[in-house]
Amino acid sequence: VQLQASGGGLVQPGGSLRLSCAASGFSLDDYSIGWFRQDPGKEREGVSCISSSDGIEYYADSVKGRFTISRDSAKNTVYLQMDGLKPEDTAVYFCAADFICIPTIQIMGKHADYWGQGTLVTVSS
Repeated sequence: VQLQASGGGLVQPGGSLRLSCAASGFSLDDYSIGWFRQDPGKEREGVSCISSSDGIEYYADSVKGRFTISRDSAKNTVYLQMDGLKPEDTAVYFCAADFICIPTIQIMGKHADYWGQGTLVTVSS
C-alpha cells in the first residue's frame, strides 16, 4: 500500500500548481481521500477531501474558491489544483486516504490510515 505524491515546487504569488497523488496496492475509490498541509511549527491542517460515501468535496475556508480536488479512478490518482496561490499556502503537502471526511457538516479528520510522503510547495516572489 503506497501513496506517491508529486507536483510541488516554487511558484510566485497568484500562480498555480497541480499536485498529484498516485495510489498503489488499494483503490482510492474505496476510501475517503484528500490533502493535508503542514508548515514548520504549526499543526497539520486539512485542506481538502473527497468523501468515499457520496463523492462530495470538502475545502478548508482558507482555500475555498482557489483549490480544486479531483480523482481519476482509472489512474487511481487524486489531484489538487491550486490556483491563486498565496505566500500563506507555503507548506509541505501530504496526500492521505481512509480518514473522516464529512463535507456536509464540514468535518475533515486528521488521523488517516494511509499517508503519502510530503511535497513542498513554496509561494514566494
